[in-house]
Amino acid sequence: MLYIGTSGYSYEDWVGVFYPENTAKGDMLNLYARQFNTVEINSSYYRIMPAAAFCRIGEKVPADFKFTVKANQAMTHTRVENETLYRELNASLKPLLETNKLGCILAQFPYSFHYNSTNLDYLSYLKEKMRELPLIVEFRNNCWIKDSVFDFLKKNDIGFCAVDQPPLKGLIPPLATATSQLGYIRFHGRNKEKWWQHEQAYQRYDYLYSEEELQEWVPRIKQIAGKTTDQYIFMNNHYRGKAAKNALMLMKLLRQQVKTYHIS
Repeated sequence: MLYIGTSGYSYEDWVGVFYPENTAKGDMLNLYARQFNTVEINSSYYRIMPAAAFCRIGEKVPADFKFTVKANQAMTHTRVENETLYRELNASLKPLLETNKLGCILAQFPYSFHYNSTNLDYLSYLKEKMRELPLIVEFRNNCWIKDSVFDFLKKNDIGFCAVDQPPLKGLIPPLATATSQLGYIRFHGRNKEKWWQHEQAYQRYDYLYSEEELQEWVPRIKQIAGKTTDQYIFMNNHYRGKAAKNALMLMKLLRQQVKTYHIS
């Protein structure tokens, strides 16, 4: 199964661009789910969401819709070993687990998270605390691109997040790699001028992919599909609805060129 969506859906600057004029925030997910079969929840990075919140959003989408949930920043950036935090996460996800609407957990690590034995041990700890939750890791530093790392991820049933981003020194290159039964790709845009130097965070992701640029990923997506049962693809170039536009563009490309894909 192929799931294609965007990183987040509740953006005011999507109104009048992707959502109709005067769309209320409470109506956004329902409208979004008419176009896409998955979404990446980013608000969980800032705080553990209450179970009631996941229950409410789960009621707004079809039965076969999937949510992927970003791990809290304490788990990926400050890396606090806090038992309570993991219990709260598991409890908050209960409504999605009970309705089979949880795709996986995405642990996005910062560029400063380097390859070393201490951090490998932390990844093992993270996987243990996630219990049975499917886990995907996104590295930002290319020091992690090693066969030994991929072997480690496979051994521990941790999925690798492939990325598309600017071709800058130190960043992860585009790879058609999967280390678990879940494939995962994030498109961050190729705005190399604003990647490191920007006044506002959104400027890093202010980029619209061309059809030719997305076409580069079609063979990689096919390769990942051959290694996995499910594959998630998210557009994170969210400024002014560009993520939604590119997600729809990619879906059209795949429907045209990869007839065996099931994209609901």
